[in-house]
Amino acid sequence: MFYLLPDLRNPSVVRATWLLAALSCLLLIAGCSMVRLGYNQADTLAAWMADDYFDIDARQKDEFLSRFERLYEWHRYEQLPEYAVFLGAAKKRLQSGLGRDDVIWFMEGLKTRYRLIASRGAGDAADILATLTPAQLDALQRQWAKINRKFIREYKLEETPQEQQRAQAKRMLSRTEDWAGSLSHEQEQKITALCDKLPLTDRLRHEDRLRRQREFLRLLELRGNPGEFAPRLRHWLLNWEEGRSSEHERLYAQRLEKQIQFMIDVYGLLTPHQRAHVQHRLQGYIDDFRKLSERGGHTAAR
Repeated sequence: MFYLLPDLRNPSVVRATWLLAALSCLLLIAGCSMVRLGYNQADTLAAWMADDYFDIDARQKDEFLSRFERLYEWHRYEQLPEYAVFLGAAKKRLQSGLGRDDVIWFMEGLKTRYRLIASRGAGDAADILATLTPAQLDALQRQWAKINRKFIREYKLEETPQEQQRAQAKRMLSRTEDWAGSLSHEQEQKITALCDKLPLTDRLRHEDRLRRQREFLRLLELRGNPGEFAPRLRHWLLNWEEGRSSEHERLYAQRLEKQIQFMIDVYGLLTPHQRAHVQHRLQGYIDDFRKLSERGGHTAAR
């Protein structure tokens, strides 16, 4: 199940709108080893990302930070306590092992929480994006090109399938060790063998990213018409799967089923000590979320 938690080191999770990038920061901090520090600097990180994508001017930055602060406060005091409850329920489920229903429950939980934030911030996102200039759209596309090239390099899309498989296994082993602690040589071999059964779908992910980028640019053509732009942007943020080809959906469904089984099998390979390590990590995030959501601790923590 822990394979599903967002990872701040993965650039593919960074969204291409100001607000969604900011929202991602809030969610992605859960994948960072310094949760409290990262979360308390989320506004600074979000502003930096907005500037990196759009080359924003001072007026736009002030407006962005003002709107982000409201979203940030809502998220801190209303959402983080609920995240702690959610992870507490995940921790309890893991005590009894890991089954298909547990993985699906966790996946749906992540989607629901993402959609709640996106829905909350969509109106502000529309207002801010409406101020973009043609030059700033050019900056966005240059940033996308850079990130797309990085994705191709990291996921070895121009290499052989064997190289892609090795890179995939390396990522999975790293994520497992991050959560469960050191693995034995035998465990590494077994997890690598399990990885080899997973279909290679990173090229499909890349194509889907390009599709979403094209859709976003078409959406931005409507930014001068608030009555049409705002609801369509909100729909786009909430329904990211729409627009995929039937072939993409078929391959994604196949990958998902195999990935679920992969997570179950890997968890079954863990020793009692390693499972305790996973529990400890989850409890650490639960404690951090509770601490961060305490009233009066925001200013002092920063």
